[in-house]
Amino acid sequence: MKRAHTPRTHDRFGGHDAGRRSGGPHRSRSYGSRRAPQGEFAPPKTVTPPLPAVESFSDLVMSAGLLDTLGREGVTAPFPIQAATLPNSLAGRDVLGRGRTGSGKTLAFGLAVLARTAGRRAEPRQPLALVLVPTRELAQQVTDALTPYARSVNLRLATVVGGMPLGRQARALRGGAEVVVATPGRLKDLIDRDDCRLDDVGITVLDEADQMADMGFMPQVTALLDQVRPGGQRMLFSATLDRNVDRLVRTYLHDPVVHSVDPSAGAVTTMEHHVLHVHDADKHRTTTEIAARDGRVIMFLDTKHAVDRLTEHLLSSGVRAAALHGGKSQPQRTRTLTQFKNGDVTVLVATNVAARGIHVDNLDLVVNVDPPGDHKDYLHRGGRTARAGESGSVVTLVTPGQRRGMSRLMMSARITPRIAQVRSGEAELSRITGAQAPSGVPVVVPAPRAERPRGGSAPSRGRRGRRPAGEAGRPRAQRRSGSGSAA
Repeated sequence: MKRAHTPRTHDRFGGHDAGRRSGGPHRSRSYGSRRAPQGEFAPPKTVTPPLPAVESFSDLVMSAGLLDTLGREGVTAPFPIQAATLPNSLAGRDVLGRGRTGSGKTLAFGLAVLARTAGRRAEPRQPLALVLVPTRELAQQVTDALTPYARSVNLRLATVVGGMPLGRQARALRGGAEVVVATPGRLKDLIDRDDCRLDDVGITVLDEADQMADMGFMPQVTALLDQVRPGGQRMLFSATLDRNVDRLVRTYLHDPVVHSVDPSAGAVTTMEHHVLHVHDADKHRTTTEIAARDGRVIMFLDTKHAVDRLTEHLLSSGVRAAALHGGKSQPQRTRTLTQFKNGDVTVLVATNVAARGIHVDNLDLVVNVDPPGDHKDYLHRGGRTARAGESGSVVTLVTPGQRRGMSRLMMSARITPRIAQVRSGEAELSRITGAQAPSGVPVVVPAPRAERPRGGSAPSRGRRGRRPAGEAGRPRAQRRSGSGSAA
């Protein structure tokens, strides 16, 4: 059914509904007819000039509670993407924002969602704002980041993800939650059960939209967007914007403010990129010596089986390692991440399930034991380090048969890496990565402290003690996570 056009009004969220689109499929007039080359993204033209960026959070129209919480959380000045988009999102404008992970996207949309929802109360099963993300880990990280701010304005958050008890999440929605952070599959399940309705959702955020497209979630995402309140605000944030999100932008964003900052990991000046040429016969030993370095490291491999084999080898060599992939249960994944963050584990061996939505302080090295499948995977893997101004290195081990493909990948990523030929035990390998010989004494990683499963209402604490969760349960996503693609 075609919905009636909503005229320009001052909407009930306190912002201007500047000729908002009527909801459902709609080709934004601001996008025009410009076509980009295949595989590239042609950003829409903004008809209404955006409000200027701010230099301080105090320049924004936000409650004292939110401003005070920013100070308590140690957030003293807005990141560029926050400074540019918040004046417009707080005024009710649609936003199309690009920024690499770690650039401050969560608060860029989160503060606007909370500020514009504050003072309202949701009816049972009927949230007022929705944040859609592709994975469990990212869902829980967003929830954890926004929890202290939501409390300051008396808003209830609910996290809705696969792999966690559905009944607990249903009860949280029935009890009333103003803001829902959800993965598409589980939210659809709860809607099908009549535990959630989206009729009252006036603000919708899509975070990491390109990954949702890559994982095959677009049919679910568009079905959910068609159910939210007509004329509402939509914000789309992602580390990359390409043709995969073209339909979303054309259909659901109206006259958006477009902002791009830190367009790729290759533009991050605090990140070094190294391509290390290794011999096939020496790669295993080289990997082991890098893993034995002082400090934490994430090592990416293509398959679940390869991850498990390397993890077992590292443990037997004296390296405190743990595996993370789509074949692990959600409680296992949550415990493993907790161990990595608190230092019980120094090496996280993972498929691309860890390439997005995971933040670990003081992580200065990412190693591609298996080169990624494409430049987007490279950028997202590398985005685990050099976050929020910190420094870090991305190292890719390349055997002779992989050199040509890696050169093409780096060209696509617009990165000029430092290239070196290395061997295990050599000083050059140690200089670049901190590699050292392992102790050779087998280790057992201590069992983590017992934790209560998460997945219903908002957590009881803020940034400290984060325990991420994420989404599985969709066949294509599960297949891709096992093969090394994002999941």
